[in-house]
Amino acid sequence: QVQLVESGGGLVQAGGSLRLSCAASGRSFSNYGMSWFRQAPVKGREFVAGITWNGGGKSYTDSVKGRFTISRDNGKNTVSLQMNSLKPEDTAVYYCAGGVRYRESIVRRDDVGYWGQGTQVTVSS
Repeated sequence: QVQLVESGGGLVQAGGSLRLSCAASGRSFSNYGMSWFRQAPVKGREFVAGITWNGGGKSYTDSVKGRFTISRDNGKNTVSLQMNSLKPEDTAVYYCAGGVRYRESIVRRDDVGYWGQGTQVTVSS
């Protein structure tokens, strides 16, 4: 059974930082892209950041460029999201996602094969 388990969410003041981690089990993702998505209340789930299987390629949504950094450790089967200079509009449930196409590029919404259960990030003003 494949599981993606996120951790690191919480409440932080605007301008603060959080680091999200996602630990995968039941399957190695070392040859698959992984991404982070988020979903705010009454909004759809949106792509935040993605990283290719070997970490050589990264992509970010415009609103987080320069503030968020995605990374991965294939030896530990984990992916992380460092979030700096957080804003109230970053408040959402953040989801880890794993791809299913071998050595594909960035995992977008239609490419997700596995989802984590989500972790809440709340940024107060």
